[in-house]
Amino acid sequence: MKKITIAIDGYSSTGKSTIAKQLAKALGYAYVDTGAMYRAITLFAIKNDFIGGKQGNINALVNLLPKINLKFVYNKDLGFAEMYLNDENVEKEIRTMAVSRQVSKIATVEEVRYKLVEMQKKMGMEKGIVMDGRDIGTVVFPNAELKIYMTASPGARATRRYKELLDRGEEVTYAEVLQNVEDRDYRDSHREISPLKKAEDAIAFDNSGMGLKEQFERIHNFALRVIEKKA
Repeated sequence: MKKITIAIDGYSSTGKSTIAKQLAKALGYAYVDTGAMYRAITLFAIKNDFIGGKQGNINALVNLLPKINLKFVYNKDLGFAEMYLNDENVEKEIRTMAVSRQVSKIATVEEVRYKLVEMQKKMGMEKGIVMDGRDIGTVVFPNAELKIYMTASPGARATRRYKELLDRGEEVTYAEVLQNVEDRDYRDSHREISPLKKAEDAIAFDNSGMGLKEQFERIHNFALRVIEKKA
């Protein structure tokens, strides 16, 4: 059966990664979480005091980009690949609110986007891949056979994210999480370089009141129909 490229874009906390993982597993495709890549570079910037403090030094981060090594390592116990930054597993660290507060700022840095987009394009050269992020259907894979654009109300997304953070033991308030969601929405959709926007041929998918099972079944059916047409 002929393989295709599947691009899943959308706002933060819409469940893109969860659906993409499920879809990749069901189809036997590779899965790439591009958000994890931006989060890893953000974590690197925070740890080196390049962002988050009073001063900040994006130029220093840019100069060190060639020395930043990112890779996904499959964890068979978890059933998905985890992010490694310079050979260190940072999967848990990159999901914290500290990183969430800064990641949209790092994503606006032209040199960072150039480095990661080039990596992402190479990952998808053989097709048979599900990739999620903010600019996959518009910049990374503009010719993807299936594009999904996921949306949900800010309140629904904040509630999901809040529960997730509490389950991880973080001390956060719902108001703080909602503000972060709204701030990221604005920055992601208004940045000059590769802003978040729906590709003209993408399927808009609002999952505000939808459970995981229904989401997966509907998107899985989208994929199967496209794959059958390409056979």
